[in-house]
Amino acid sequence: MNKRLFLLTGLLGCTLFLFAQDQTTSWSTGIEIQAYPTGQIFGLTIEKMWNEKHAGHIRLGYNRVRHGDAGVHDEESGGGLGATFGYRRYFDPAYKAWHMGIRTDLWYNTIDWTDEIIGAPFKTGTTNIVVVQPTLEGGYTFLSKNNWTLDLSLAFGIEINVYTDGEPTGEGLILLGGLTVGKRF
Repeated sequence: MNKRLFLLTGLLGCTLFLFAQDQTTSWSTGIEIQAYPTGQIFGLTIEKMWNEKHAGHIRLGYNRVRHGDAGVHDEESGGGLGATFGYRRYFDPAYKAWHMGIRTDLWYNTIDWTDEIIGAPFKTGTTNIVVVQPTLEGGYTFLSKNNWTLDLSLAFGIEINVYTDGEPTGEGLILLGGLTVGKRF
């Protein structure tokens, strides 16, 4: 629990530092979905633009994990709550069009797993994990005349299980496609 509190406090501290910048030009809020080969992430995002072409964002969300047999066990599924902290560099001063950035997710997942052992009963269990997921992303943001946004993104990174309570579960490289619909203020 102390590791969770430490990680959450660090994430919150970085977020407060970012959002305390006094050079605000605008805010954006939205609903985001990211899909990857073995799951989906659903979240609510807030992005703050500051300075010219720079923005930071946070996301609170749910990670639906469906590793199937791509994990350590024959079947892995579950999910959990988490948060994201990220930075984007837009190539247009209006915070639209092409952008690139970096983000880090922190997930508290519960994974139910099953192993099929030939000639024996199935072996099952539950593992609680804390996942840190740093990624690099690129994307394109469409901005309407009435400040609605549509953002398409592609991210590449790695899932790292930093805390495991139970048997090990899948982790490793990850590719995510994302879609965010939002409103800029």
